[in-house]
Amino acid sequence: MTNAASPYGTLPPASDMASRKPISLPRLNDMRARGDKIAMITAYDATFAAVADAAGVECILVGDSLGMVCQGLHSTAGVSLETMRYHTESVVRGLRRVQGTAWVIGDLPFGTYHESPEQALRSAMVLMQAGAHMVKLEGGDWTPDTVHFLVQRGIPVCAHLGLTPQTVHALGGYRVQGREPAAAAQLHKDALALQQAGASMVVLEMVPATLSSELTQALSTCHTIGIGAGNGTAGQVLVLHDMLGINLGKNPKFVRNFMSGTDSVLDALSRYVAAVKDGSFPDNALHAW
Repeated sequence: MTNAASPYGTLPPASDMASRKPISLPRLNDMRARGDKIAMITAYDATFAAVADAAGVECILVGDSLGMVCQGLHSTAGVSLETMRYHTESVVRGLRRVQGTAWVIGDLPFGTYHESPEQALRSAMVLMQAGAHMVKLEGGDWTPDTVHFLVQRGIPVCAHLGLTPQTVHALGGYRVQGREPAAAAQLHKDALALQQAGASMVVLEMVPATLSSELTQALSTCHTIGIGAGNGTAGQVLVLHDMLGINLGKNPKFVRNFMSGTDSVLDALSRYVAAVKDGSFPDNALHAW
């Protein structure tokens, strides 16, 4: 990695990066206590991970969304654990090249944690050994036992509620979740159970803004990360390719193209981080589901 100007942007000198402290769970907890928003983005390779880190992103999710944006799949269901290991290693190498500080979360792909907590542990170990600091899994009332099993063995866990892309067919497509009172009550119950099991984060995807705000207030030790869930969460995440306006399909209405008006990926990511921090992204008017 050089500091030469490029479409990615000019990265700060390594000496500047070295002065920053790595993100950790205690630091994320301190951010929440201060009311500071957490900026998370997906990344799948060394260069984009380094640029995201330089832009000030606290968390990088090596998401199984790579199935669509990198592999051209129609859903995340076809992503393998070996693929996730490869991309996690790539992201971690990129961060090490520039003395990056971001917290790395690796997605456990479909079918790698569903059979038993023991299967989940074996899968999580693959991503942790690849350099991830945390693993993410999807699902509600059937996952707390698995989360507890992992956390008891020293593996931080990010849960995922609302629209869960790995099971999108069972949900009837990419639809808002928790709109009806019974569904909202179930999400609330699941979120509390996951916190009790030891989850440190929970992604809330395509959940009504009012509900995600209520869940954020109800959870005392579990950080809520929204995507299409309004700005009342503790942080936000977007798919990198979506926020750069270079995906292969139509962006969801809650996505903002941060590349508009700039020719630098670093600048676009910096604008995203700033908008998350000051609360101007997302716009709750676009989440009146």
